[in-house]
Amino acid sequence: MPDLTTLLGLLEHDSPTGHEGPAVDWLLERMQTLGFEVEKDEAGNGIGKMGAGPRQVILLGHIDTVPGRIPVRLETDPKLGPCLFGRGAVDAKGPLACFVDAVAQLGPRQGWQFVVIAAVDEEGDSRGARALLDHYRPHFLIVGEPNRWHRIALAYKGSAWAELHLRAENRHSAHHDPTPAEQAIALWLRLQAWAEAFNRERKRLFDQLLLTLRAFNTLEEDFYTSVRLRLGARLPLDLPPQAWYRELEHLAAPFQVQPLGYAVPAWECEKNTPLVRAFMRAIRQQGGEVAFVQKSGTSDLNIVAPHWRCPALVYGPGDSALDHTPHEHIPIDEYLRGVAVLTEALRLLTTSSNEPPPSDRAPS
Repeated sequence: MPDLTTLLGLLEHDSPTGHEGPAVDWLLERMQTLGFEVEKDEAGNGIGKMGAGPRQVILLGHIDTVPGRIPVRLETDPKLGPCLFGRGAVDAKGPLACFVDAVAQLGPRQGWQFVVIAAVDEEGDSRGARALLDHYRPHFLIVGEPNRWHRIALAYKGSAWAELHLRAENRHSAHHDPTPAEQAIALWLRLQAWAEAFNRERKRLFDQLLLTLRAFNTLEEDFYTSVRLRLGARLPLDLPPQAWYRELEHLAAPFQVQPLGYAVPAWECEKNTPLVRAFMRAIRQQGGEVAFVQKSGTSDLNIVAPHWRCPALVYGPGDSALDHTPHEHIPIDEYLRGVAVLTEALRLLTTSSNEPPPSDRAPS
């Protein structure tokens, strides 16, 4: 059996968003035994550094998971072989463990520093990623999310949440005016129709506006009835959050629109970079056929990439269709191939890249 200590240890330490501390502490101890210099920052992120050169590669994973414990166990699938089950096996402790193991296998590289970050709160408001923005200026960025070992993700949609609220005087049930609940239903249908019109000529899912109604609540008082809707929007590149909120306020009147949390715009990475080329070569060396994907979700890439403005991509073993499900698992072969690809990609990158170090590039 190959060494799966990093992956197993992460899975055995539960870390739902807001409760990542013990898992971070365990990972820091693990990285230290593998030769990393380690620290925990003020946000609670676990950070391991390998090497001290002027050129820096950040490998940004996240250690938090959605709630719901899945017993850690090894089962054999007839098609996939041995598979490791556990919350986070795919999203995204699998990619994070891959980062740690690959950098440890490669070891220090002359003139380079690898920084592996286990960020907290990615499943929340990305508090961990936001805390990094002004402390690093990497030459290359790799974000850890599951997209299978032979695929490279270059784009993630934006995200914006809002609560829509209406409070109206109570009327007799025989009155012909629509109730607040009926107005809320009409509003949702109106928003769906607008999104359908917006998407009509857009063939790719990545280019479309995707709406979800996540909550619908009514409250009856003595003289008033209130209704609240919680709405999520996945945004394409040409619809930034502020433009969406303006359109939403227009469409939702007379409902009040209250933005929730942190909205983030969509982001697409450049394809023709030394980073992408290194991964393409590494995947082919492992016998894989390279595939590029654009994701309908949002990740920490959307937070850090616009700020750091360096070549970036998203990589990680695991099937993202299993994200957040009670069946989350990763095939051992998938994980090991991911480690092998990343190790070779980092070797190629740090051997062949002739781009200037960050200090020679124009500030973002």
